[in-house]
Amino acid sequence: MRKRKPKLRVIQPDPRYGDQMVTQFVNNLMLQGKKGVAFKLFYDAMDIVKQRTGEEEHGIWKKALNNAMPQVEVRSRRIGGATFQIPTEIRAKRKISIGMKWLIKFARQRSGKGFAEKLAAELIAASKGEGAAVKRKEDTHRMAESNRAFAHFRV
Repeated sequence: MRKRKPKLRVIQPDPRYGDQMVTQFVNNLMLQGKKGVAFKLFYDAMDIVKQRTGEEEHGIWKKALNNAMPQVEVRSRRIGGATFQIPTEIRAKRKISIGMKWLIKFARQRSGKGFAEKLAAELIAASKGEGAAVKRKEDTHRMAESNRAFAHFRV
């Protein structure tokens, strides 16, 4: 039996958009506890997004996050000496955090000058349904789809 669930931490909304999700994104983005630096990078990226698209940058960020969030994932489960990849639905909070982590990870891997530029490029691509983060989501969905036969083993 698992221990009780930990108390959920209250995340303060960010100063520019008043959105808790933005703060969560920045927390994922942050390295070595430098939150101020992370906020600056994020806001710089948002300014670049606004400048390049001419649209409302917060909306584009939300759209990019939605396009990068996976709905299902495969989990490995050993049954009678064989390991099966079992497709499972993902909880809402986990969907969000995976989507954020993928956007940040693939933005870091992009080529470009400065992280704000890279993040802006990844966000714009993801909002159009392109980019590495969206590709990862589609691969994950494809894997779950091809292993649908094992869905009855679900935990």
